[in-house]
Amino acid sequence: MKKNVIGEILRRGESAGLQIVSAKMIALSKAQAQGFYAVHQQRPFFDSLTTFMSSGPILVAVLEGEEAIRTNRRLMGATDPAKADAGTIRRDFGTDVEQNAVHGSDGPDTARWEIGYFFGELEIQAR
Repeated sequence: MKKNVIGEILRRGESAGLQIVSAKMIALSKAQAQGFYAVHQQRPFFDSLTTFMSSGPILVAVLEGEEAIRTNRRLMGATDPAKADAGTIRRDFGTDVEQNAVHGSDGPDTARWEIGYFFGELEIQAR
């Protein structure tokens, strides 16, 4: 949010054939960020990641399309912006591993859980 690039990030997804079926701007509390990133609780970056993610508003979105997860992960690039390919979202807009501009689900089960964390059934307008 701080870099004012949300429109460009969403444009890249839409240009790659992804459709935004739900989106909203929210402010996570520290506890909500810790709940979302609980899988990383024992990692050394957990506190700084959850502090950053609760430091200001974020945009959460549900994307749909053929091979949506694979397409989105290709657009995002490697987790570490310094190792991401040129032209990827993280390379272009990320700062470091924790502030890498975007988060994306790594598989269908994770996507279902993450969508459920942020969205109710009536908030998703599948096309």
